[in-house]
Amino acid sequence: MKEIAQIRGLSLWIFFIPLVAINLCLFISINYDLFENTLLRVDQIGKTNFSIPYLDGSLSISRASRTYPQYLVFKPSMILTAILLFFYWKNNNKLINKLDGTNFNYKFKIFGILSAIFLIIHSIFLGIKFDIQIYKLFRRLVLLLFIIFEIIAQGLLVYSFYKLRLKIKDLFNNYVLYLKIFLVSMLAIIALLSVPILVKEGNTHFKHALEWNYFVGVILFYFLTRLFWKKTT
Repeated sequence: MKEIAQIRGLSLWIFFIPLVAINLCLFISINYDLFENTLLRVDQIGKTNFSIPYLDGSLSISRASRTYPQYLVFKPSMILTAILLFFYWKNNNKLINKLDGTNFNYKFKIFGILSAIFLIIHSIFLGIKFDIQIYKLFRRLVLLLFIIFEIIAQGLLVYSFYKLRLKIKDLFNNYVLYLKIFLVSMLAIIALLSVPILVKEGNTHFKHALEWNYFVGVILFYFLTRLFWKKTT
């Protein structure tokens, strides 16, 4: 089935592009000395000592990626990921319409495309400095909306496939469906439990470590999509 082949291909790119991008930015931040006396000399803000932020939370994704030259990697990668997300959600909508004999724009498509739009907005404005409080609030709101809409879209899509599981049982791996349900449930629960900590001052290292791990959790959904569908001809 054409849509399944396209979704399998898109999902792998959506997983690997942002994963490689954030870790390459981290590599540049830690190994800034490699770029001294070159055109890619790392901005002071983007420099850090050796760090494993997934564990120690010593720097945020924003700090590792918003300055020169890291933003040359981060911004194009996130914008490309957002474009791929648009086609991912569009193709899933087409696929479910075909499998279920319907002709709807499902809510997961709407939330998924909105999340892609907010990812583009976040990527464009990352690193741009305006000493205006409302601008800082705007950036945080955009990032928050990306996460919220992404989790909602993932949850609604998984629910749609769960309802169709008997009809399409020969097309997918059942255990991966339950892995995706577990992953989305954990992301939602962690997000809710983290709110009281995130709104308070302090706990900076915890917030940063949560940010790195949560981001990987969100894109892990797409790696599972690759495993979810059986290869079709």
